[in-house]
Amino acid sequence: MATTQARIGQQALALLDVALRVPCIFIIDAIFNSYYDPGSGWAGVMGKVLVRVIGVLISTVVLLLSQKALFKFYTLLFAVLLGMAATLINYHATSHIDFYSAYYKAALGFRLLPSNGMTLWLGMAAVQLAFGIGYVFLLNLQSVFAALVVLDIMIPLWGMMIELPADVRHLVAVFSGLVLVLNTAVCLAMRLKWFYYSCRYVYLLVRHMYRIYGLQLLLEDTWKRIRFPDVLRVFWLTRITAQALILVYVVRAVRKESGDATGGATDVSFDAQGYLFSWDVFWDLTSNLIISGCDSTLTVLGMSAVISSVAHYLGLSILAFIGSTEEEDKRLGFVAPVLFFILALQTGLSSLDPEERLVRLSRNMCLLLTAILHFIHGMTDPVLMSLSASHVSSFRRHFPVLLVSVALFVLPVALSYALWHHYDLNTWLFAVTAFCVELCLKVVVSLTVYGLFMADGFSSVLWEKLDDYVYYVRSTGNIIEFLFGVIMFGNGAYTMMFESGSKIRACMMCLHAYFNIYLQAKNGWKTFINRRTAVKKINSLPELRGDQLRDIEDVCAICYQEFSTSARLTPCHHYFHALCLRKWLYIQDTCPMCHQRVYVEDEGQDRDAFSNNNGGYAAPPAVAGQPAPADNQPGAEPVANGAAAGAQAAAGAAGLDELLGDNDSIEYDEDEWGTQNGNTPIEEDYINDDTDSTED
Repeated sequence: MATTQARIGQQALALLDVALRVPCIFIIDAIFNSYYDPGSGWAGVMGKVLVRVIGVLISTVVLLLSQKALFKFYTLLFAVLLGMAATLINYHATSHIDFYSAYYKAALGFRLLPSNGMTLWLGMAAVQLAFGIGYVFLLNLQSVFAALVVLDIMIPLWGMMIELPADVRHLVAVFSGLVLVLNTAVCLAMRLKWFYYSCRYVYLLVRHMYRIYGLQLLLEDTWKRIRFPDVLRVFWLTRITAQALILVYVVRAVRKESGDATGGATDVSFDAQGYLFSWDVFWDLTSNLIISGCDSTLTVLGMSAVISSVAHYLGLSILAFIGSTEEEDKRLGFVAPVLFFILALQTGLSSLDPEERLVRLSRNMCLLLTAILHFIHGMTDPVLMSLSASHVSSFRRHFPVLLVSVALFVLPVALSYALWHHYDLNTWLFAVTAFCVELCLKVVVSLTVYGLFMADGFSSVLWEKLDDYVYYVRSTGNIIEFLFGVIMFGNGAYTMMFESGSKIRACMMCLHAYFNIYLQAKNGWKTFINRRTAVKKINSLPELRGDQLRDIEDVCAICYQEFSTSARLTPCHHYFHALCLRKWLYIQDTCPMCHQRVYVEDEGQDRDAFSNNNGGYAAPPAVAGQPAPADNQPGAEPVANGAAAGAQAAAGAAGLDELLGDNDSIEYDEDEWGTQNGNTPIEEDYINDDTDSTED
């Protein structure tokens, strides 16, 4: 029970912390969006600029305060506001001789105060007493000073009740206000010491974190500490809600006035079908809200925060549906808002005219949708490959992933079809269509590889060509994606030169050229060279078939499976499946058993005898035309103990499960691989890569 209450209390404090930081964002946004006349002279311009700078600086400092300091700041602020309210009420009440009529002229024509004089005085006394008690409580004044402050606030009302002359009442109200202002100034001055030490503490803390952890971690810590995404989200939703209420009120007022002018019904808020607004009015209201929701940089950040929340829960829902637990796949809530904000900056969204801003926003959302679909495909592809490679036979396990994959194929097709029927061909439509086609291609490649692995799972024999087929399929997809990347680079260059060039677009094009063109081409070429080298090494080794294969009477030391069709013999006289040895050679050019070079350029050099798969010693290779010598060396084991001998040979090193899945052999550390027989260090790109295909 106590734990639940503590958790609720922490959540309440977090909500209050976010709510108290939101007004700072409103003030900064209002300052940036406010208009000032530059023709008022340099003195007026400098004064207005100075006021703006001070306002932004104070709001930023309050935004970055710690939670404790933030609560104390708002405590003092509310105390000052209560004192100002009490002073203004006293001054306003004593400055009007016709007191009742002054209060009857309220906004919207409502009579908020009672007409009875005694009731009016009692009501005002209750309000002033509440203000005085709140002021005393927030400033934490002592009992004697608290009583004097409350008495000072109530004195002008007593002067009105005993009907003092107007000038005397006015003087009493002014004197009461001055006393209250003086008391407030003294209380704030006494807290200057706390303010100084708080600022010094923050400065020392920031300097320490910057020196120890660096600027990046400092920014990340501040971002999380002030809950900036939540602050932006609440700011944007509050702003949109307030604007929606104002627009609805204005529309209803206009419709009511038009109905009164035409002599219609008094209640014209509903249309002929009984709805509050017609579809045209509703669309106009929604369009105005969307346009005003991205009219500044802060509102674009707020919209990005809202998109982040939606994308985050969408990603979690898809992960739960397909049964994935990968932490890296939960980054959709980070990728989507960053991409939206970059698109907004790249297109200058907040600086466009309202109508053009709405069109540009819709185009950016289409691009964002295609990017989200690409990311979802990146979430489903590993699960699809895992299910097919592990030969999971449960239909309930396969169905959600296949359903998401089919949806990822259908949605881009439907989106492209709808856009081509409503828009003419331009650079934006070409980009969206290219992204949709690329996504469909990725889905086809994933489903094809999935089908190959499932076919291998239902097969009773080893499918040695499976790795080649998977490589061909993925390589074809990667080549087509590379061509799309080049085409998109050309489309972006055309847009930058002839439509809307900007520095941000140029930077994004450079990043696209490096990551999606250069690195993809480099990795693809490296994979091709490694595969070709591995195939060359495998083809240089003798192949055993038929009677020679039966004479081995052993298993592959990598996968512990029997040799059903063929085996490859290394120069050190160890036997392996060609597929298993080729995957090993992707990592290093040494024998998995004895770590001698598998591929030697000079075939005429002498070779010493090395241990074979059974743990004994192998004789030199047989001369052509002569029978191979019998394996009568000491230490040879029976056939039934071949697998155990291979396991014993590999027991002294780390398991190869991290490298080749279920295959067993010996694993060296990276430094040892880099120094063994002059080999180059291991390439991490090929660890756990059974298909040797590059992924985006």
